[in-house]
Amino acid sequence: MKTEKKFACAVNCMDGRVQDAVKEYMKQQYGVDYVDMVTEAGANKILAENADTAIIKNIAKRVGVSTHHHGATAVAIVGHFGCAGNPVEKTEHIKHLHQAQKTVESFGLGVQVVPLWVDGDWKTVEKV
Repeated sequence: MKTEKKFACAVNCMDGRVQDAVKEYMKQQYGVDYVDMVTEAGANKILAENADTAIIKNIAKRVGVSTHHHGATAVAIVGHFGCAGNPVEKTEHIKHLHQAQKTVESFGLGVQVVPLWVDGDWKTVEKV
């Protein structure tokens, strides 16, 4: 008997230091088997500014594949310490994450959108 695998999605920075922490967090917190990664340098800033329509549409398309084809039930938006694509302090990242959350919610995917912060130990992930 085939068991259906569960998915989540993360719109994450391309920085390889944060991938594993986000994947493990999503697996543990949302009970999923796999986490689809949609990556861009400074993804939370791109989504917060909501100005580069080509990139925003591309992110929306990729997140849509995860939600529609893999059945992802949650989408994380990730900011992290030491981000080269968005070199600001944590407080500014958190503002960007909340703005980015609204942008992703506007995609109309009908799933939970979760803003996450990854600290400089590359293991600590917190919902913000």
